[in-house]
Amino acid sequence: MAAEDPSVSGVSGRYATALFELARDEKSIDAVMADLDRFDTLLAESDDLKRLVRSPVFSADAQLKALSAVLDRAAITGVATNFLKVLTRNRRLFAVSDVIRAFRALVAKFKGEATADVTVAERLSDRNLDSLKTALKSVTGKDVALNVKVDPAIIGGLVVKLGSRMVDSSLRTKLNSIKHAMKEAG
Repeated sequence: MAAEDPSVSGVSGRYATALFELARDEKSIDAVMADLDRFDTLLAESDDLKRLVRSPVFSADAQLKALSAVLDRAAITGVATNFLKVLTRNRRLFAVSDVIRAFRALVAKFKGEATADVTVAERLSDRNLDSLKTALKSVTGKDVALNVKVDPAIIGGLVVKLGSRMVDSSLRTKLNSIKHAMKEAG
């Protein structure tokens, strides 16, 4: 399955595929996805957790101890917890964001959904996320799972990548195109 999807490759693809197959066999795909989403949100919101995940300075034991405390506090359990601990023991925790993204792609494919990568300047409300999903569903004819990334550098608007299609309505891109048009005119 991993070889069929170009977004699911390399180390992160192998780990995501292993996790997906385990979750599918245990009929816990939705529970694992919910736990990974919760961890991904924690990672996005905490600079300390990002540092713990990415820094090679921490030993595997120190990472494991700190990660266990975070997982307990976030009530992340079961397969997802064991998986994150395996990543830590194997010194692959730095790849957790890519693994989660690849796992989402595998789940979406399994459920017959399309996956869209969305970049926004600030976190979207649930109502806006639902509106975006509805708009993308009307275009694709499929349910659409969203991988949302917050990047304040785009200033405003959003960038949506769905398969080979990309729509960039970010304010940064619009300002850059105006700047280039002014340079050409001047």
